[in-house]
Amino acid sequence: MQWLNLGDNINLLSLIGAVLIILITLVIVSRMFKKMKEEKKDEAELSEHQWDEIGEYKNPIPTGWAVVFFLAIVWAIWYFLWGYPLKAFSSIGQYNEEVKAYNTKFEEKFKNLSSKDKIAMGQNIFLVQCSPCHGITADGINGKAQNLNIWGSEEGIIDVIKHGSKGMNFPGGEMPAAADLGIAQEDIPAIAAYVAKDISAIKQTKNEELVEKGKQAYATCASCHGEDGKGQDGIFPNLTKYGSAAFVVDVLHSGKKGFIGTMPAFPTLNDIQKEAVGEYVISLSRGE
Repeated sequence: MQWLNLGDNINLLSLIGAVLIILITLVIVSRMFKKMKEEKKDEAELSEHQWDEIGEYKNPIPTGWAVVFFLAIVWAIWYFLWGYPLKAFSSIGQYNEEVKAYNTKFEEKFKNLSSKDKIAMGQNIFLVQCSPCHGITADGINGKAQNLNIWGSEEGIIDVIKHGSKGMNFPGGEMPAAADLGIAQEDIPAIAAYVAKDISAIKQTKNEELVEKGKQAYATCASCHGEDGKGQDGIFPNLTKYGSAAFVVDVLHSGKKGFIGTMPAFPTLNDIQKEAVGEYVISLSRGE
């Protein structure tokens, strides 16, 4: 670092300000001392206010102080609007530019990752960012967080229907449990089979014989998720993404309310990293 670099506007303004403050302070203090020596006690005027017979002298605001106070306000307004904060270097702006440049290089380097490599990358990110809550085996640590081993699977759909979902900060709000929605217990596997086979990205089910029954029972779910499962223009989760990395990416993008707290969004992850985490999470439910 070069000290007293007057070619830098920030250093120059700081130096000018420091010198002015010192000079003005010296002038005002010297004037005050001089005034204190020259004025006599009996010439000073007392105010009408007294406290326990203790009087108070009428001391008008020194002109120098008033001028400096006014100039300080003018300086602050100028400094904020036309000086350093809005017109010059910003550490936050520099950080954002560096992040943007890094993400550009990152995306260029890893744009053609294979599915296997994406899963490997996602696992590494998961262990750092997600395992503190979900556990290194993604089982949710005994209910501390969502069990991701079933997320994106037919079993996961059954679990959500049974217990409801706090949702991913959607305008439609939380999804109640099956009992609160009036869904019979025997209809839960059927709805899950229909959603898994015909609506979600899973595109298969272990219970083919229940698909038709589930289609009929899905009417209760369609009131929120829509007949096509797309969530009515973002009011509710888009079930057609369920079972794919895209669904996980949505969660990482917006965060998700849970039964024990709220999972934050992850704006520090770029698109490729989020997709990698999504591929890894989905691979868990597939047993890959």
